[in-house]
Amino acid sequence: MNLDQDLLERFEAGLNPQAIEESVVPAHLLGYGEISAIFQIQGDTSVAYKRMPLFDSLAQATAYAELYKEYCGLLERAGLHLPESNTAIVEIPGRPVVLYIGQRAFPAQNIGNKLLHVFDLEQVQRLIRRILEFQVKLKEFNQSVLPDLEIAVDGQISNWALEGDLDTGTIYYIDTSTPFIRKNGAHQLDPELVLQAAPAFLRWLVRWLFVDEVLDRYYDPRKNMIDLAANLFKEQRPDLIPATIDTINESMAGIIEPLNRIDVEKYYKEDKFIWVLFLTLRRLDRFLTTKIFRNRYEFILPGKIQR
Repeated sequence: MNLDQDLLERFEAGLNPQAIEESVVPAHLLGYGEISAIFQIQGDTSVAYKRMPLFDSLAQATAYAELYKEYCGLLERAGLHLPESNTAIVEIPGRPVVLYIGQRAFPAQNIGNKLLHVFDLEQVQRLIRRILEFQVKLKEFNQSVLPDLEIAVDGQISNWALEGDLDTGTIYYIDTSTPFIRKNGAHQLDPELVLQAAPAFLRWLVRWLFVDEVLDRYYDPRKNMIDLAANLFKEQRPDLIPATIDTINESMAGIIEPLNRIDVEKYYKEDKFIWVLFLTLRRLDRFLTTKIFRNRYEFILPGKIQR
């Protein structure tokens, strides 16, 4: 996949992060991750972009792009299907260096969290069983390369897309922008980059309270499965949780200790606290930056999120 460098440079130069639809080159928001927005740029609707204004130098952004490509290659080696993608780096004087990750866009109705609202219970469980097949493959891959190497994914339902029939179509993993790689137990993703999205005056607190907790849990298959089930609260489908727990326990038998409703509810409350606090701090930082200090705030933040 080739990304349009000229389009991205024009987009970045005229971007208003606080009103992305009103930028010089308008964009249409598709959704939000925890630290980045997903959008399509007018004139390039076949590509879904993530914008990461995290870098102080071209070298930093280039290193992240290389780690991203290594991660995608490892996921494919493990047996996961990924959409075609590429990266581009944009430098605007006086601003952070920005890495764009472009990925083949899927229709909204193909994304897992949208399917939750059109499938019946039996279909949802079939979808989850198919997703769990890739979690098993990931576990098997890690067992074959440990202790030198280990990879992980964020297994929430919104990070998977279905193309084709429920039983025979292709399941794609689409949330590849955060490279979860450990080598000899060491994270290859620099957590300080993630912290660039947090207010500078509170990064020490976020680092102390959350960084290890948030990064490490993706490598724990049981926590990843609890996260998948707990995310159904956020997706406004708590009615699916009991059957989903049963499906996970059946599909992941022998790999994880069985889940229960208490585990899922406890995890959800803790996870909700972490991300609500993080977003609240970011909104405070945006207010101080734009209204008090009259400077540019680089990140695209969501409005109210249902959790």
